[in-house]
Amino acid sequence: MKDKLYLKFKDQQFNINIIIIFLMSLIILYYNFYLGGISFVVLFYITYYNFKIKHKKKIEWIQTIEDLSLEIDDTIKQTILKLPIPLCILEFDESISWYNKKFYNMVNKDNIFHKNIKELMPNLSLRKKLNETKEFYTEVDFNNKKYTVVYNIVKTKKDKDIKYLIVLYWLDKTEYVKLFNKYEDEKSVIALVQIDGYDEVLESANQDVRPLINAELERKLNTWAISLNGALRRNSKDKYTLIIDSKQLRDLEQDKFTILDQIRDVDYGNTLPLTLSIGIGAMGDTHEQNLKYAISALDLALGRGGDQAVIKRKDKSIFYGGKSKAVEKKNKVRARLIAYALKELILEAEDIYIMGHKYPDLDAIGAGIGIYDICKLLNKEANIVIQSSNSSIDLFMERVKENESYKDVFISREDAIRNCRRDSLVIVVDTHRPNFTECEELLKISEKIAVIDHHRRGVEFIDNAVLMYHETYASSTCEMVTELIQYIDSKTSIDNLGADALLAGITLDTKNFTFKTGVRTFEAAAMLRKLGADTTSVKKLFQGDLDNFIAKAQIIKNSQIIGGIIAISVCDDGIENSKLISAQAADELLNIKGIRASFVLGKGNDDTIFISARSLGDINVHIFMEKLGGGGHIDVAGAQLKDISIEDTVKMLKESILEYLKEE
Repeated sequence: MKDKLYLKFKDQQFNINIIIIFLMSLIILYYNFYLGGISFVVLFYITYYNFKIKHKKKIEWIQTIEDLSLEIDDTIKQTILKLPIPLCILEFDESISWYNKKFYNMVNKDNIFHKNIKELMPNLSLRKKLNETKEFYTEVDFNNKKYTVVYNIVKTKKDKDIKYLIVLYWLDKTEYVKLFNKYEDEKSVIALVQIDGYDEVLESANQDVRPLINAELERKLNTWAISLNGALRRNSKDKYTLIIDSKQLRDLEQDKFTILDQIRDVDYGNTLPLTLSIGIGAMGDTHEQNLKYAISALDLALGRGGDQAVIKRKDKSIFYGGKSKAVEKKNKVRARLIAYALKELILEAEDIYIMGHKYPDLDAIGAGIGIYDICKLLNKEANIVIQSSNSSIDLFMERVKENESYKDVFISREDAIRNCRRDSLVIVVDTHRPNFTECEELLKISEKIAVIDHHRRGVEFIDNAVLMYHETYASSTCEMVTELIQYIDSKTSIDNLGADALLAGITLDTKNFTFKTGVRTFEAAAMLRKLGADTTSVKKLFQGDLDNFIAKAQIIKNSQIIGGIIAISVCDDGIENSKLISAQAADELLNIKGIRASFVLGKGNDDTIFISARSLGDINVHIFMEKLGGGGHIDVAGAQLKDISIEDTVKMLKESILEYLKEE
């Protein structure tokens, strides 16, 4: 570039000199004709000589450029031919028009010229866009190797014809992928293992075999850890920490955590089964984060009744196991401590709001009435938040309206939101999921929240509660509230309607003291009877009319039996109280010989699809409902789905059941 500028400058200087000589020659010619003529001859000679020299140099310069271009073209060709990565050029119809030796060695096949590349690599996908400035990328597996294919569109022009070609560069990343997978496989995973109800299990066995149970437990857990190449450490009598790699975690998932079944098989005369709860933290950025995930996963496993493994990877949780019911705790120390803490919260509160779940049943409304009675015992005003009644509680709501003791007890969502403050006490009963509560907005307003629930814990949870009373072994929330009442005041006394409501909630969730009924359930019922509960009045709350019985009979008649053990049926459209009738029909289906679980589907007024699921206990219907966004217990569960037809829901449920039966 500098040479070119220099030559241009020299040309300009020469032209100026010529002009000067020309002017001088004219002056000389004016004074002396002969000398002027000689000057013009010299001028013409200089001009001619300069033109001749410039022309010669121009030819030499062009020749130099042409020689250089030939050298560059040859260099480019040699570079492409000797490129250390595979390269090929395709026509726009994806036929191979040229390739280098590396590509030929990679393909390792003859006669590939003009062959369509899809014949060689069916899994190669190219986006053909006429964009000469943009590079495209795609991934492909070929001959047990992984490649990143970088390609672009090249426009060529011959005469007046324009042609587009696709140039592909094959970058072998096999070793990188192997190294990355090795890195991922060797990431540490933290597992926290806890023996469920360890003391209760040992107490259920004779004293002379308790060391054998402990030794067998240790042997199985150590064998399990060795098989995973993990490090197991016992932290206390019933708690362990296990460190494994991510690869071993994937093996555990594929194996469906059979260690849960192996521990459950330990039998030395113990009447209570030995079960594990496992919380695993993975994919955290640090070991500390994995530990937090593991703690959260273990809390989730314990909150769902134990006997299961929960893997928490950042915001995603996966569940395995959960085949056993939670073991009932005979000790009531926790109930007494919770009662004391709840009493302190109520006494400190200026205003109190009690709410259950949406579309409340007798357990939710009964527990709410029970908490209201506790507030009255402590001379505190409270309100139960409920937007509207439904068929399952209509009879009870009519009795409440007739009772002066419960005048103005209910409040709408709008009024509750308007009056609630940061220091208001919000007590949630019979649910722990924020979006299931009657008024979720109250949870965002108040900073003092108490939760009382017995359902197996789901992923969504009210995590900012100042008081959490969550016992999955309990038959119902009403049973838990009844136990709290007896520790609130030594002179316990509640209204007869409140006692009826609590007994009705227990009766509903235990299906007339059939399911999930323990010693404490009967003790709670006995206490309520002492407080004035009338079993006949409770029985009337469950009465239905003739149309309901006919509708239930039709649902049972239309049922399908899958695998000889699971019944599915659909509630017809247009039936009033379809949700209540479906739940009752699901209960009735379990009376059929051989049926171990039942599912009844129906459609609500807002086109929401609801499912009532029931089981005799050996099939965990909670797992089925959880996959559909619902929840519940092992033997009683439900779900609500939107933006889906009832036919598609039935199909999805059947597929889930068939998959379960196949695994069993």
